[in-house]
Amino acid sequence: MNQINELNLRIREMKFLLNTVAMSLTAISIFSAPLTQAEVVPLVSFSEPSIQAHKVLSSAVSNPQAGQNAQQDTNWKNVPTQFIRAGDVNFAYREYGQQNGGTPVIFLNHLAAVLDNWDPRIIDGIAAKHHVVVFDNRGVGASTGKPAQSIEQMADDAIAFIQAKGFKQVDLFGFSMGGMISQEIALKQPNLVRKMILSGTGPAGGTGISTVGRISNWDLVRGMATGQDPKVYLFFTRTENGKAAAKQFIQRINERTENRDKEITISAYRAQLKALKKWGSKKPSDLSVIQQPVLVANGDHDRMVPTVNTYDLAKRLPNSSVVIYPDAGHGGIFQFHEDFVKQSLTFLAK
Repeated sequence: MNQINELNLRIREMKFLLNTVAMSLTAISIFSAPLTQAEVVPLVSFSEPSIQAHKVLSSAVSNPQAGQNAQQDTNWKNVPTQFIRAGDVNFAYREYGQQNGGTPVIFLNHLAAVLDNWDPRIIDGIAAKHHVVVFDNRGVGASTGKPAQSIEQMADDAIAFIQAKGFKQVDLFGFSMGGMISQEIALKQPNLVRKMILSGTGPAGGTGISTVGRISNWDLVRGMATGQDPKVYLFFTRTENGKAAAKQFIQRINERTENRDKEITISAYRAQLKALKKWGSKKPSDLSVIQQPVLVANGDHDRMVPTVNTYDLAKRLPNSSVVIYPDAGHGGIFQFHEDFVKQSLTFLAK
C-alpha cells in the first residue's frame, strides 16, 4: 500500500510539473497580448483518466448520502466527492459535518484552485463544529460547463449551487478570489448570507488586484524552475518561518491520496485571470450596504493581494473585524491555521 501511495504521489508531482509548464507558457501570452473574443482556447487537462487516484468517486454520484452513516469518521482526506445539477452545470462538491446542524459554511476557492487545494486543518477544524460544503466553480476541477469569465458570473453560479442544495441561508468563507465572489454574493442576495469570513482578498478596484496575474505567472515560472509548488512562493514569505510553513502546507494538501479532484485546465486558468483583471479594474462597489458580520484576515506581507486591501476592505464593511498574522503572506491563515480556526469558530458561534 505504501508503494502504491508513493507511486501516486510521484505521478501527481510529474503531472503538476507538466501543468505548471503549460500554464506558465499560457500566462506569458495572456499578459503580453490581451485576449480577444475571437480567441478560442481548447480545454486541456493534464489529469490522466486512466489513473485511479484522480477519479472522482462514482458511488457518490448515485448515492448523494454516501459517507453520512459514518459522519464521525469523515474528514477532508476521505469525504466523498458528490455532484449536483444547477442550471447547465453539474457541480462537484464535498460535504460533511451535517450532524452539527446550524448554518452551512460554504467555502469559495482561490485562483486556480480545485477541491484538493484547501488546507485540511482548516476544513476539518471548522467541520468539527459546523456543516461545511466546498465546491468547484463552473468548468473547474470536476465541475462541468464553460469557465466563468467574471467574478460576477462566479457569484451567480455560487448562488445557483447554494439554491440547488436547498439552503435558505449560509455563511461564506472566501479565500482570495473566493473572497471577491463572496462580496458579490452578499450584494446580489443579502438575505442568503448570515456571516462572511474573507481572507487574502480585497474590494473591487483594490491596489494591485488587476495585476495579480503577473505575480501568479512569475511564481509559476519560479515553481517550474525549482520543481516546487508555486504556492510555496505565492502564499508564504521567504523567511525561515515562511519556508517552514510552506513545506508543511504542501504536505497537508497532499494528504488525500485517493479520489482526488481533477486539476484545473489551462482554459479555466485563463478565464480566471481575465476575471481578476476586470475585477481589479472596475469601480469599487458600495460595501456599506453589507450589514452582516465579517471576519477579515490576512498575513502582513501579502504579495498577491497586497495587505493594504485587507485594511481597505475592513473599512468599507461596517460590521467587520480584522486579524493580521505576522511574518505571513497571502496564505497567512494556512501558516497560522490553529489560531485561525479558533478565531473562525468563535466568530461563527456569535
